[in-house]
Amino acid sequence: MAVNLKALSATELQALIQDASAHLEGARKNLVKDIRAKIDALLQESGLTLDDIYHRRAAKHAKKTKATRVGNPLKGSSVAPKYRNPEDASQTWTGRGRQPIWVADALKKRGVTIDSLLISGRKSSTKKAPKKTAKKVATKAVKKVVRRKAKA
Repeated sequence: MAVNLKALSATELQALIQDASAHLEGARKNLVKDIRAKIDALLQESGLTLDDIYHRRAAKHAKKTKATRVGNPLKGSSVAPKYRNPEDASQTWTGRGRQPIWVADALKKRGVTIDSLLISGRKSSTKKAPKKTAKKVATKAVKKVVRRKAKA
């Protein structure tokens, strides 16, 4: 059934497109319906369920996020504060994210370190960088010079 598209007007072409789209959607629904019937028949013959075949599907519905187990669906799990403002005990910081202003201000004071702001019983996660000896620094400098000469 060939249709001469060049002979049709714009409104006729639009109507043809809408009609074809409706038929395409109906054909797709029928195809899905037929495939579902075949799958259901296979599952019934074998005595299995769809969840037995696709484990992820069952786990997806049963799995709950950490936030919903805690009881607050909008917020993730909370972290215990690690640092406390010595001047105002109500101000705390977990050590995650951006430093609060009070931490930055306290660190500017002489003799105050991040470890001095720790809440008692907590350990600092900051690691001190290893000290480089003069020999190591000199060795690295020599190696750089040798590499530059080798490239040239």
